[in-house]
Amino acid sequence: MSKLLKLENLTFLAIIAGIFFGYFFKSAALELKVVGDIYLALLKMLIIPLVFASIFVAIVGLESSDDLKSIGLKAFIYYLSTTSLAVALGLVMVNMFDPGSQMSLDMPSAAAIEAKEVGISDFLLSFIPSNIFKALANGQILPIIFFAIFFAVGTMYIAKEKKSTLYNFFDAINDSMMVLAKWVISLTPIGVFFLIAFTIAKNGIDPLIELYSYVLTVLAALFLHAFVTLGAILYFFGKVDPFSYFARVKEALMVAFSTASSSATLPVSIETATQKGGVDKKVSGFVLPLGATINMDGTALYESIAVMFIANISGVELTLSQQITIFVTATFASIGAAGIPGAGLIMMTMILESVGLPIEYIALIIAVDRFLDMFRTSINVWGDMIGAKVVNQLVFGKKSK
Repeated sequence: MSKLLKLENLTFLAIIAGIFFGYFFKSAALELKVVGDIYLALLKMLIIPLVFASIFVAIVGLESSDDLKSIGLKAFIYYLSTTSLAVALGLVMVNMFDPGSQMSLDMPSAAAIEAKEVGISDFLLSFIPSNIFKALANGQILPIIFFAIFFAVGTMYIAKEKKSTLYNFFDAINDSMMVLAKWVISLTPIGVFFLIAFTIAKNGIDPLIELYSYVLTVLAALFLHAFVTLGAILYFFGKVDPFSYFARVKEALMVAFSTASSSATLPVSIETATQKGGVDKKVSGFVLPLGATINMDGTALYESIAVMFIANISGVELTLSQQITIFVTATFASIGAAGIPGAGLIMMTMILESVGLPIEYIALIIAVDRFLDMFRTSINVWGDMIGAKVVNQLVFGKKSK
């Protein structure tokens, strides 16, 4: 936890230093943007292996097809449903409040963006890769996710020793990508410094001040999802009062808020759900680790708002088909988001590229990313805890306390 706090402090100092450097040393800040570009390139480098391995391991990690049909299927339906609802809420909120629409930034990438309409047949076919190796090489994330899910389900039905070989291989890749992600994220203060400095040198300090509309939109959407959407699901499907359950499992949420890491919170989440939340050990031991890997309601919601915000400050009006692309990409990309601080930034680059928006604008929202990361991680874990309770009720049919 001390390392996480140290990184948080360094990132905060880097933001402040980058603002001053970009404001007083404009020419140097413009020239040194390449350092920030290297940081972004490192983030992009991890996207494909991280998403593919994470999804594959989460599915194949189920002990049997019976688990897939009972606990696993219920957990997947819950996670996919709540994440979809979170992204939809984010898109509704951002269209209602239109944050960033009054901001005007001078970025070369923004001028070249053109909205493209996509037919429904083309959209549906875009999920299925005609050549998976071409999709991997070109970074086509939706076909890759489709193939990863299809491949993982197929792997569950092969001989046990072969299944174990494939699982161990991709589990090792997943662990390695987690390590690399932590390394790259540890460079965040450096990357942030030069990206913020460039942004300030190019556009001045006004856009940074005007981020309040973006922050308020994200926070409002997160709280609505946490206490209205998830609360209603817990009440009707988990048969338990949301506020009572919140009081019992709040320890896990506090750890999530302080660490901004679903993975770091996992041991506390399992213990709290089992000992205080009344969740069966078999359910909590499966659903919560799975949720820490694939259930990122808060992250998905945040990313949908952030991408639309970036479109607004770019002066680009995204079409309905592009917003559907954001919906689908953010929903499924969150499945592969590693449960570590700042991993949403890796997914953000992917979603921006899926609709042709400039990833340079990530520098602007990074200024408030750590603050929002604590809130969205808490929502991620809250969604996991509710998922465990709901699945426990659906599987065992016991009256929840």
